[in-house]
Amino acid sequence: MLLFLLGANTHVFAEEQDTIIGKASYYSDKLHGRTMSNGRPYHRDSMTCAHLKFPFGTMLKVKNPINDKEVIVTVTDRGPYSKRYIVDLSRAAAKELGLIHRGWAMVEITPYIPQKVPYKLKQELPEIPELNIEYSPIAIYPDPAWKDDSIIARKDVVTEDYK
Repeated sequence: MLLFLLGANTHVFAEEQDTIIGKASYYSDKLHGRTMSNGRPYHRDSMTCAHLKFPFGTMLKVKNPINDKEVIVTVTDRGPYSKRYIVDLSRAAAKELGLIHRGWAMVEITPYIPQKVPYKLKQELPEIPELNIEYSPIAIYPDPAWKDDSIIARKDVVTEDYK
């Protein structure tokens, strides 16, 4: 296992998982509604975070080792620019982790890749019978009445008033 010391942060990178250990803070309520680095407005009730290195849209599992609570957040912003912190969490994520009262906490960050299939079927699906489509002939109707209409008046319809 490799160990890097950078200021107050300790970064631990394991071979099987890239786990980063360091301090996390959370966004101020004053930032609610402001535009983030990805161009979308920040919402304090969303599960988002700011990180300097991970690309936008990356899902991160953030764990508070003190109370063993963890959340899944999406990287939507850049920061924190202070060397003391490795991630800025939204207010909702910070509340789930239990760091609202203190303002910061030591956390473990791991990139999260969701499973394509969330569960395995206990039994095989039943066979679906083949769909048979039968066509019936279309009913043939006589010519519609509008086909007999004409701009030219017929001779047998013309009366004496029109002569």
